[in-house]
Amino acid sequence: MIRKTILAVALGAMTLGAAACNTVRGAGEDLQSAANAVDEET
Repeated sequence: MIRKTILAVALGAMTLGAAACNTVRGAGEDLQSAANAVDEET
């Protein structure tokens, strides 16, 4: 249950981050940051 909640929050953060960034490089950094956050939680 907690894992699903963390995944949902991470996906939401990635969506907002991708919408907020203006370049492909920025999107990549946002995705990497979100992936690192998920890794730290597991």
